[in-house]
Amino acid sequence: MSMTEKIKIVMVKRGMSGVDLAARLKITPSTLYIKFKKDKYSVHDLEKIANALDCKFEGNLVLNDTGEKV
Repeated sequence: MSMTEKIKIVMVKRGMSGVDLAARLKITPSTLYIKFKKDKYSVHDLEKIANALDCKFEGNLVLNDTGEKV
């Protein structure tokens, strides 16, 4: 599942449109839709989006042999 799909799922759960999310991010809806189309986000972008959606973003590296999150 792409990050854009995950964001859109949370948007539905929050009853939020793309216009609503863009307003919370202080960007234009067209800028948000470009990000959705490219499906490319920096960690900073994802943290801001998560905050705007009232959730948290957890970006981890997980060691395969131990399962330890770094």
